[in-house]
Amino acid sequence: MRLKLLSPGEMTADQKAIYDESIASKRGKPPEPMMAWLASPEMARHATRLGAFLRYDTSLSDAHAELAILVTARHWTAHFEWYAHKRFALNAGLDPAIIEDIKNRRTPTFGETKERVIYDVARSLLEAQGLSKPLYDEANEVLGAKALAEIIGLCGYYTMVSMTLNTYEFGLPDGQVSELSVL
Repeated sequence: MRLKLLSPGEMTADQKAIYDESIASKRGKPPEPMMAWLASPEMARHATRLGAFLRYDTSLSDAHAELAILVTARHWTAHFEWYAHKRFALNAGLDPAIIEDIKNRRTPTFGETKERVIYDVARSLLEAQGLSKPLYDEANEVLGAKALAEIIGLCGYYTMVSMTLNTYEFGLPDGQVSELSVL
C-alpha cells in the first residue's frame, strides 16, 4: 500500500469526526477508501455520506445495486472492490453465473430484463461514457427515472472508489488472492 493509514489517535479533529461518523453509520466501520480521502476531510465527509446512501438507501434491490457495482469494479480491475462486493452480491442473491461472466468480461445471460438493463447501462456509462438514445429510453421504461439516476450515481461513486483503491494500491485481506486478471 502506498498510504500510511492513520490511527484514530493520529487524526486531526476533522478527520476523527468523519471517522467516528462512519463507525456510527450503517456500515459500522470506515470504508477503506475513506482512509485515503481523509487527506481532504471535507471530501471524505461528503463522499462517505454519498457512499452510504448509494450502498444502503437507493430504490434498487441489493442484488441490482451490487450488479452495477461489480460491473464498475471489473471495468477498473479494482481488486479490493471486487473482493468485497462479490460477497455482498452473492449474499443479495445475484446469480453466481452472472458474477463469473462479469469477472471474465463476458456478457452474462440474464433471467430478468431489469438485470440486463442495469448491466447494459453500467457498461455503456463506463465504456461509451454515456447512453445511446435507445438504451436511455429502455432504461427509463424498465427502471424508471429514479433508478436510472441511482445507477449513474453508483457507477460514478464506485469509479471514484476504484480509482482510489487502485491509486493507493489497497491490498486484499491476508491470505486472499485476487480473482481478477488484468486483461
